[in-house]
Amino acid sequence: MADPMTNFEAPEIDALPEEIQERIEKETEDAGFTPNVFTAMAYKPSHFWAFFDYHDALVDDSALEREEIEMIVVTVSGANDCLYCVVAHGALCRVYAEDPQLADQLATNHRAADLGPHHRAMLDFAVALTNNPGSVTREDLLVLRNNGFSEEAIWDIASVVAFYNLSNRLAIVADMRPNEEFYSIGRE
Repeated sequence: MADPMTNFEAPEIDALPEEIQERIEKETEDAGFTPNVFTAMAYKPSHFWAFFDYHDALVDDSALEREEIEMIVVTVSGANDCLYCVVAHGALCRVYAEDPQLADQLATNHRAADLGPHHRAMLDFAVALTNNPGSVTREDLLVLRNNGFSEEAIWDIASVVAFYNLSNRLAIVADMRPNEEFYSIGRE
């Protein structure tokens, strides 16, 4: 198994606080392997909880469907050249969207993906907020509203974009490595 990250030394799981060990154990049981993000983020235990608490809030309390969240994550991660998140969330996108090709399309060029206007507007906004946040205006929000997104959904889109811009930057600096398992999930 490859190191979870190469630019920092990953902590030994059995040396971490018990609560973090329990969370990692649960994730390992659910996935069948330990996603490297859990070990890498445990580098700073106080940050581990803040990171995963916010992640969990984003997916557990959202006006967006889970497949839409993963579509945003893959698109933003592609725009940021974040290998870990493209691969790991590409797997989740394939599973939740039940589409083995969508994640690859989104990671390379969401404008060429097989999307309807609703999701295209969502991802155009996500890329604009990622690449040029100062250019986002009320008109961009109006485009989302006109494409059927509620106020809460627009907030949630922006929150997912913001969180994964943070996550991508941490993963890139750490050189977080995708688990081999992620590459094949949802492709069959």
